[in-house]
Amino acid sequence: MSDDRFVVCGIAGSLRRDSWNRKLLEAAEKLAPADVDLRITELLGDIPLFNEDHIGNEAESVHALRAEVAAADAVVIATPEYNGGIPGVLKNALDWLSLPLGSSALERKPVALMGATPGRLGTARSQFELRHTFVFSRSPVLPGPEILLSFAPNHFDEQGRLTDPIVLERVDLMFTHLKKYASLNEYEVV
Repeated sequence: MSDDRFVVCGIAGSLRRDSWNRKLLEAAEKLAPADVDLRITELLGDIPLFNEDHIGNEAESVHALRAEVAAADAVVIATPEYNGGIPGVLKNALDWLSLPLGSSALERKPVALMGATPGRLGTARSQFELRHTFVFSRSPVLPGPEILLSFAPNHFDEQGRLTDPIVLERVDLMFTHLKKYASLNEYEVV
């Protein structure tokens, strides 16, 4: 972690151009404190399907996404929930990012989760699944604050700006906790 800027790689787990989760991540980008640089990746749609036959000969987009995550102090994922779980495109990217085992870009990288959905559960199930996914890269997932935005269309204005005061407060708190979590994680794991 650098002394002047805390760099966070943001991943929106949806490819939809007008995704609620992209809007949530963009709101977080605007709310980030002055010493936080949230960089939202645009590479998710370019990542090929995970295929072990291509390990060691990965697509350039996989190398580029790994580099973005490796250059960050932490990761923030805004995930939708499809059929009660993690979107396939997001899980696919995480499978690529988790390699090579033991020294991946995700290894010990602190992660914060958030999610927005038109439904009532606010992506609770997909966030629960994501927590399990990060066990294998030993990525500590921020335990809170939980950012589960239900009925998303009611919480953004016509310009796509987040208007929910509770979620705005939790996003701000998320950055505070994520920076503390990252500083705690700067120890050697055996």
